[in-house]
Amino acid sequence: MDIVTQGLLGGVLAQSVAHRHEKRIASVVGVVAGLLADADVLIGSASDPLLNIEYHRHFTHSLVFIPIGAAIAALLLWPFLRRSVTPSRLYVFSLAGYSMSGMLDALTSYGTHLFWPFTDDRLSLNIISIVDPVFTLILMIGLVLGFWRRSQAMVLTAIVLCVTYLGLAWIQHQRADTLAMQLAQSRGHQPEQSLVKPTLANLLLWRSVYIESDRIYVDAVRPGMFSGARIYEGESVPLFQGPVELESLAPGTVLYRDIQRFVEFSDGYVAFDPNQPNVLGDIRYSMLPVSARPLWGIVVDIGEPKQHVDYRFFRESNAHERQVFLDMVLGR
Repeated sequence: MDIVTQGLLGGVLAQSVAHRHEKRIASVVGVVAGLLADADVLIGSASDPLLNIEYHRHFTHSLVFIPIGAAIAALLLWPFLRRSVTPSRLYVFSLAGYSMSGMLDALTSYGTHLFWPFTDDRLSLNIISIVDPVFTLILMIGLVLGFWRRSQAMVLTAIVLCVTYLGLAWIQHQRADTLAMQLAQSRGHQPEQSLVKPTLANLLLWRSVYIESDRIYVDAVRPGMFSGARIYEGESVPLFQGPVELESLAPGTVLYRDIQRFVEFSDGYVAFDPNQPNVLGDIRYSMLPVSARPLWGIVVDIGEPKQHVDYRFFRESNAHERQVFLDMVLGR
């Protein structure tokens, strides 16, 4: 999830293993340890833009890296906290703060290399948005009250509420998946590959993406929590056919390999942007849940096979699009 939530979760978890007189120091250690896993965002190369997306949420988010990450956090903090905490307790707080960084990100749609090095597959459970203000607020209140009142009950209440919220998110995911499959079947489709994921900052509206007969179909479904279910039919685009569309490109070239890397990162949900024919986009993400315009993509220039691709974001939105999104969230 977003870096703020990661830090808050780390702080709350560290508080949960601290004694009353340790709550405040544990909060600080936990927040820092919770943030540390996302230091992999610094891995990058000016000449190879795809290196960053390949290594973000990679080994630093793996389960086997947890004790190592905790040790790094403890070593970084020791010079500043050596007069306030013992080495063993510092490591315990760091371990608690770092422990759920990978798992939290695995609950989102971006994907995490949780089981690296045993497999290089990304785990994406798609039950919560990368930014979810309700989940973040629960953690923030729990951390602040735990720090201020040094109360274990406050900390445990925040943890229970977070688990309950994630349970609700899982239920919503199952409902959204059922609606999405019903829509596909009503079209006579049997999806070869599909996913549903929550749209930004809510559990009410979900984006459905599936592949059928060499096309990617994008829709939005609102499974309903306080009102009836709704379906918003969206767009479809031709699926990128790698071997066919790259026939003119030699397999050993930098461009060819970059395209393959991007297709793998995007789990195959790749198509050319309808409005930018030279942009190969990750169709899992868009500014509007019914749109096939990608949120990010790579610029493909067949005339420059020896050059790395340019990786770009397309986050522009206007007032109309924002209103359309809000209307769908509210079920209008």
